[in-house]
Amino acid sequence: MHFAQYYLDCLSQASYLIGDETTGRAVLVDPRRDIDDYLQDAAAAGLRIELVIETHVHADFLSGHLELARATGATIAFGEAARTGFPIRRLRDGERIFLGEAGNGGSGGVTLTVLATPGHTLESLCLVVHENPDDPVPFGVLTGDTLFVGDVGRPDLLSAAGHSPHDMAVRLHHSLHTKLLTLPDATRVFPAHGAGSACGRSLSTETSSTIGEQRRLNYALQPMPVAEFVRLVTAGQPATPGYFAHDAALNRDGHPLLDADEPPALTLEEALAARDQQGAVLLDCRPLASYTRAHLKGSLHTSLDTRFAEYAGSVVAPGTPIVLLADPGKEREARLRLARIGYDHVLGHLPDPAAVLDRDPALVRRSHRVRPEELPERWRQLAADDSGTDVTTGSGTGSGTGTGTGTGAGAAAGTAAAGTATGTAVGSGTGGDGAMATATATGSDTGGWFPRAQLVDVRNPAEYAAGALPGARSIPLATLPDRITELDPARPVVLYCRSGNRSVIAAALLEARGFGDVCDLEGGYEAMVGI
Repeated sequence: MHFAQYYLDCLSQASYLIGDETTGRAVLVDPRRDIDDYLQDAAAAGLRIELVIETHVHADFLSGHLELARATGATIAFGEAARTGFPIRRLRDGERIFLGEAGNGGSGGVTLTVLATPGHTLESLCLVVHENPDDPVPFGVLTGDTLFVGDVGRPDLLSAAGHSPHDMAVRLHHSLHTKLLTLPDATRVFPAHGAGSACGRSLSTETSSTIGEQRRLNYALQPMPVAEFVRLVTAGQPATPGYFAHDAALNRDGHPLLDADEPPALTLEEALAARDQQGAVLLDCRPLASYTRAHLKGSLHTSLDTRFAEYAGSVVAPGTPIVLLADPGKEREARLRLARIGYDHVLGHLPDPAAVLDRDPALVRRSHRVRPEELPERWRQLAADDSGTDVTTGSGTGSGTGTGTGTGAGAAAGTAAAGTATGTAVGSGTGGDGAMATATATGSDTGGWFPRAQLVDVRNPAEYAAGALPGARSIPLATLPDRITELDPARPVVLYCRSGNRSVIAAALLEARGFGDVCDLEGGYEAMVGI
């Protein structure tokens, strides 16, 4: 048997090439859109890709089933419940796919068994892999988005289609316990995603496991009533990026084939005209330090060093024209990574953005970042700006009393809270998560630390629930474009995330939308808690 896992770190996505070396027949499972690696490896192993199987209609990336079908003549297959805009083979529960001699009247060879496992989606399936059809213990099982290492698939992605998360979670529980957990403990588990994916909440960094290990360690597979399982898997899921629905529709209905050519070079004047006349986004994908030091006014940011495509899909609406601002030699990579989520409308790129910025300083903006030790002082300045009062002393037209006890973050929070408004404020703690949570402000200022400033936490809900800065409003990055009207552009905004990456992306979006006073916390919540 030929078995290869292809793991794409930037999307936490896994695909699989499985073939029988005797017959040369092979299948490709959950392929990404750029298919050259699959084709080269299959040719080197003497394999013919005859079938492309999707474990479900993906939402987090644009799959390569159409590209592979065009390149190899392979048939595209989905679970029986799938409804697509192109011809497919529908795979039934219990159906066996013979890649070896058993498919030609023989008795052996690689065999796949289809398990219908609805729950993440209606058409979800898993594939049990046997090196020979009668082996008592399977080689492994490809679990798609039904079972991950450390988690299970989220059941809420079909809410817009009228399927409640509760009902889908009940289906998921049934699929897990009547299908996957009946397999021998030694069966290897090969999921479609790993840590960082928005398709689950607690995915491991490991890209494979076993049924036995997951039975022991996976929180969602522990013995519990169905109602408790439903509660667990429907709570605290990551916010879904705006491109998810777009990609699901393209994967279901069809899409143009990949164009991986280098985008054309544009002059600065052409790039600005594309922005002003065509509504194009100027997407700066240089490293974070380069962007914060100097960037074009109104440009958005997400670095190629991070989860570039996912974050771009969180702040750029599907179908928006894009002009890339990338370091020299990186523009083709940027275009390909956007194409992996179906963002094909790239008009071109601005060669050597750093040199362009040096020549046109009037168009340049520097990001405003505050270090953790500066944040309390930042809040005092904002309050003074609002009231004409030096709130560090509590004198003048406003009054404030308070204490800041303890050390580290708790003390900083207490210092910041004290004197924020008429009333009292107390901050206590030793610098851990709990310290931050105990800093409170009471009195006429009920909205947070200071009346003018808007403190926004752009992390995911589970991160926020585990500990947040006092007075912070939770607006996950993926929801910010739709919730931006909840913020007042005339008031200062301070943003933070876990480590200081997502907050820069969010700050760029607010600045592009006309917010005048935006800063973010350098180092994020982790740095604030650690001071």
